[in-house]
Amino acid sequence: MRSGLFRQPRSVWAVAFACVISFMGLGLVDPILPAISKDLNATPSQVELLFTSYMLVTGVAMLVTGMVSSRIGPKRTLLAGLALIVVFSAAAGASPGVSEIIGFRAGWGLGNALFIATALAVIVGAASGGVEGAIIVYEAALGLGISLGPLVGGALGAISWRGPFFGVAGLMTIGFIAVSVLLPTQPRPTHHISITAPIRALRHPGLLVTGLTALFYNYGFFTLLSWAPFPLGLSAHQLGLVFFGWGACLAITSVLVAPRLKARFGTVRTLYAMQAGLAVVLLAMGLGTRSVPVLIVAVIVAGLFLGVVNTLLTETVMKVSPVERPVASAAYSFVRFIGGAIAPYAAGKLGEQIDPSLPFYVGGVMVLIAIAVLAAGRRYLAAVDDRPAPGRTEAVRPMVAVAADEAGA
Repeated sequence: MRSGLFRQPRSVWAVAFACVISFMGLGLVDPILPAISKDLNATPSQVELLFTSYMLVTGVAMLVTGMVSSRIGPKRTLLAGLALIVVFSAAAGASPGVSEIIGFRAGWGLGNALFIATALAVIVGAASGGVEGAIIVYEAALGLGISLGPLVGGALGAISWRGPFFGVAGLMTIGFIAVSVLLPTQPRPTHHISITAPIRALRHPGLLVTGLTALFYNYGFFTLLSWAPFPLGLSAHQLGLVFFGWGACLAITSVLVAPRLKARFGTVRTLYAMQAGLAVVLLAMGLGTRSVPVLIVAVIVAGLFLGVVNTLLTETVMKVSPVERPVASAAYSFVRFIGGAIAPYAAGKLGEQIDPSLPFYVGGVMVLIAIAVLAAGRRYLAAVDDRPAPGRTEAVRPMVAVAADEAGA
């Protein structure tokens, strides 16, 4: 798999590039949260709604992505998502107040949902190296995007908080062109996915356990991502550098470390250990909230654990359920994004009204709950390491027929 990992069809690299830009949107606003709060006279909890509206709409919209893609085709769905991101990110940059930005971030989340769920299905169907190779490509794009997002956000945010939003609009326009040109035009699928398919898929215990584990884990993830900039008290450029270190660690472990740990210890045991490490980091951040050096080190170290967990949860979801991968991805994402939507606003309220350290303690406890959920449902994931990765490629064939044909040529 390693030898062929970088020998991918052009369509895979086009979609992966667009994924990088899409995932930059997660960390892009991190360095400018304090600046938006100051310049627009908004409280931290109001500013945190930039994350909440984005994540909430992304999660709910995941329920319809399979239905849309199975009717208009994956390429058109990808382009629709990219176009929405371009429009709403530019609109957010031109907004006069925080309420408008929150609304446009919601529209951005809709575009993100259409793009993310379809992009994963396209990459899995078209990439060489089977499911594991495809997920490494996908996670590499995720890690690169998350690491570059704060760096770009910090650099542009040092000029103006509006800069990162316009930057995403410009980069996503390039992604739109790349996908338009390099991803083959595909016929309309003959197999249609029902709007209720993702909800029905959650009846599968393995998929439900994985989704609930990710929900509580994501609460801790987005507590760290959204709340840490406020007690750090750094400039936009400094915050960009800190979160670049965090994202770089995430990218490295997601691609290079996760497969090795899984091969040696197994998926479930590795998830136990990595989530326990994240919980310890969050609890340490609670204890050291008033120490900038402690917070900086903790943020960067957290990336090491997050990269492994992200990769293994994504791989588990692709293997554990018998339903089509686009449906499994949509169902899983719907559940996990609930945690990502609740955490930022809750962290802002807890930090404002009670104590700045409390969001980190709550985030750490939520990650411990994720471990408990995983332990309770472990029997449903027992065979995940025994299932051959390429064995279910045909499950996504109605969604990615042309891309899969190109990969096999």
